[in-house]
Amino acid sequence: MDDAYEDDWEEGPSKSELKRRMTELQQLGEKLTQLTPAQLAKVAITDQRLIEAIDQAKRINARGGKRRQLQYIGKLMRDIDADPIRQAIQDLEQGNQAENQRFHRLEHLRDTLLTRGDAGLESVIEQLPGADRQHLRQLLRKHQREVNEGKPQATARKIFRYLRALDDSDSPDS
Repeated sequence: MDDAYEDDWEEGPSKSELKRRMTELQQLGEKLTQLTPAQLAKVAITDQRLIEAIDQAKRINARGGKRRQLQYIGKLMRDIDADPIRQAIQDLEQGNQAENQRFHRLEHLRDTLLTRGDAGLESVIEQLPGADRQHLRQLLRKHQREVNEGKPQATARKIFRYLRALDDSDSPDS
């Protein structure tokens, strides 16, 4: 009799484990509500109720209402396989991280060009072989005039846009 009772006791996850899973699903649902419509379209969600609940959560501003809606989203997510959603969100986050790294690399390249002048031009040409040396020199001279005259430094933004366009054309996925 005792063995049968112990066997029943060990079945299934503990109450704490169930609560951890529900909390994790609710947090995953919260990440879904923070996605833009374009990002959300990339996530494979087949349950129409879940899509509607996410849209509803985006429109709720009241703290308590938002919390209840997120709990509801977590409840809906218990009925579906959340692994593809987890993977899609992870892919989106990694893509954002890669884009941020690219942005910082291009900013650094621009700053190198602006601080080192013609010497920095060589590092730009080395990293972006498609760069037009003449055009970069003209932009660099214009930037130096803006600095000397105390004008707003609009050319620094132009240089960044030019470097980003070069990087876009040089990247293999474009």
